[in-house]
Amino acid sequence: MKYFKRESYLQKIRGFYDEAEIIKVITGVRRCGKSSLMQTIADEISEKGIAQENIIYLNLDKRGYRSVKSPEQLEKIIDENSKASGLKYLFIDEVQNVKDFEEVLNEYRDDGEFSIFITGSNSYLLSGELITKLTGRYIEFEMFPLNFNEYIEMKKFFKKNVSANLLEEFDNYLIEGGFPKAIQFDSIQDKRTYISSVISEIFEKDIKRRVKIKNTSVFNKVQQYLINNFGSTTSLTNMLSDLEKSGMKIKRETLNRYIKILCDSKVLYECERFDLKSRKSISGEKKYYLSDLGFYYATNTDNRINYGPVMENLTYVYARGNNYSVSVGRIGKFECDFILRKNNSDYSYIQVCMTMMASTETEEREYKPLETIKDNFPKYILTRSDPIQHRNGIIHKNMPELMKNGELF
Repeated sequence: MKYFKRESYLQKIRGFYDEAEIIKVITGVRRCGKSSLMQTIADEISEKGIAQENIIYLNLDKRGYRSVKSPEQLEKIIDENSKASGLKYLFIDEVQNVKDFEEVLNEYRDDGEFSIFITGSNSYLLSGELITKLTGRYIEFEMFPLNFNEYIEMKKFFKKNVSANLLEEFDNYLIEGGFPKAIQFDSIQDKRTYISSVISEIFEKDIKRRVKIKNTSVFNKVQQYLINNFGSTTSLTNMLSDLEKSGMKIKRETLNRYIKILCDSKVLYECERFDLKSRKSISGEKKYYLSDLGFYYATNTDNRINYGPVMENLTYVYARGNNYSVSVGRIGKFECDFILRKNNSDYSYIQVCMTMMASTETEEREYKPLETIKDNFPKYILTRSDPIQHRNGIIHKNMPELMKNGELF
């Protein structure tokens, strides 16, 4: 089977293909394309001339491997497939299905004869607990659903119609989201039915098996509240108040726990606020963004695009997918939509809005926070389809072209 190549991720991993001392961990929200990426890696290794018997691929969610639950069973099946000499490439998909899998991986890594790749969607694998169990070195490669350029290229890959109007395609992407499988469905209703099933699958396989949810209906209401309010500045106090107004009383610690569960399973991402003057994070108010906008449109009947939060969400995920740390900025009385950091020292600043053409006040509102920042790091304003402006060294880009071209900040 031929797989669509997610080149931006392959570039990050290729340098570690033959590395036996480092376990390669591919994480991301369920159904974002981790298994296909790992299959692509296995294919590339095979294309380098590596014998097939040196490539061991175990998908623990597939027939024939679902009964593998214990370390002993996993070790047995690896040994049965490891008769070849020389470096062997071990791929394990949905590794969290095996209890205490870390012990087995540590043993094979210590052998020095295996280059190990693993994927998983379970919240345990995604929550950062892995570092305490995988002794020695491992690298996490975080995947996201398709970005805009990948969305267009995958539509071509599956021979789907791609509009010649980039803006029309951009709006389609905002509503449909970036789950790879959804592209294969023609109707918007089928796409949304599929994404709704992904949400259910995340709960059943990644949350319910990992943590105990005493009241499922309350958890679902909290999940829907956060999905519906993505991109809004909020705090636990505000959320508790809003939920109580809707008739649902919930303890503060329970709400905090539910948010952590949704972040661990990569449904949500928490974006902290950062004060530019003190260079410190601001406690309290935060924003939450969706790993994919399809989560919102699949659970709501409204097809209208609220471009403000939607374009913010898109920018956040795009930046994270390009290895930036992201926070919401405050500069005195002004807010900056995003502060991006790379290598902990290089900053860039971003304002996002649908258009600055609505009024002079809108234009001033977008430029003023960036003009207040006195350092020489790059400053950007991202819009949907405005005529490009030039003002005080601030870089103005339209988001469809920027993301289609894979530009960085």
